[in-house]
Amino acid sequence: MATQFNTPVVFIIFNRPETTEKVFEQIALVKPTKLMVVADGPRPNRQGEEEQCKAARAVINRVNWPCEVLRNYSDVNLGCRNRVASGIDWVFEHVPEAIILEDDCLPHPTFFPFCEELLERYRDNETVSMICGASHQLGRKRGEDSYYFSRFMPVWGWASWRRAWRHYDRNASCWPSFRDSGALQNIVGNRSELKRWNEIFQAVYDARIDTWDYQLILAAWRNGMVSVIPNVNLISNIGFNADASHTKGHSVYSAIPTSAMRFPLCHPSVVRANQDADNFTASQLFPSLSQRAINYFRKLA
Repeated sequence: MATQFNTPVVFIIFNRPETTEKVFEQIALVKPTKLMVVADGPRPNRQGEEEQCKAARAVINRVNWPCEVLRNYSDVNLGCRNRVASGIDWVFEHVPEAIILEDDCLPHPTFFPFCEELLERYRDNETVSMICGASHQLGRKRGEDSYYFSRFMPVWGWASWRRAWRHYDRNASCWPSFRDSGALQNIVGNRSELKRWNEIFQAVYDARIDTWDYQLILAAWRNGMVSVIPNVNLISNIGFNADASHTKGHSVYSAIPTSAMRFPLCHPSVVRANQDADNFTASQLFPSLSQRAINYFRKLA
């Protein structure tokens, strides 16, 4: 690995100094020449949260290598949707491509060169939306290549380009026209999954879920785009606990061990989503979004 890493790294933090420190330590190993930090402000009437936010931000002051550190800190709480979306808007106003990590997404060191190589390889390929670090296949390998393509956009450590982010629609304002076009039924696997995604996108459009990542999927599907998924897991989500915004409680995807990506990479011959992998992901990660779940997410806003 090079002495310093030239692709900009984005670090999205909030109120968890412990996980922030662990992820920061992995970023420090590759010594990026540009570190862009996005932070939300404390929520009113949340006792102790102001101190937690300050402690998380203090971790960034430990940069001790030659590095341009750019900070986008909010004094007030913007919420998950607006803080992350506005933060990534800011990122791509300044750089054409970047690697993005949240404060609970612990990367394997090979995650960084994996992203860097594929950012270059697919830089001008409008079909590829993003490079992902997490595998949700629970040990299943999809083909003999280093990675496969997917219609899903897992954001537990990812990389992308300004040219892909320009399709992003924070408020899902495009949803009614996309829904009414009938295009969704040609993308998802079956009637049950179609129902789930109609529920999810409608809840996002109605602002009943304070989130930003479903909009990324909607943007990709509207524009016929796929993501890159590694055939080994490069990200361990260490944020499944009571303090998390969305990843609360136990999950089989909590703190899955990471493995090293082997180089040189072996590339798929065609850019096409792996249907078997996507069907498995759909069954595991996107169960029916009941009204009870919608109300739960609404309370977090």
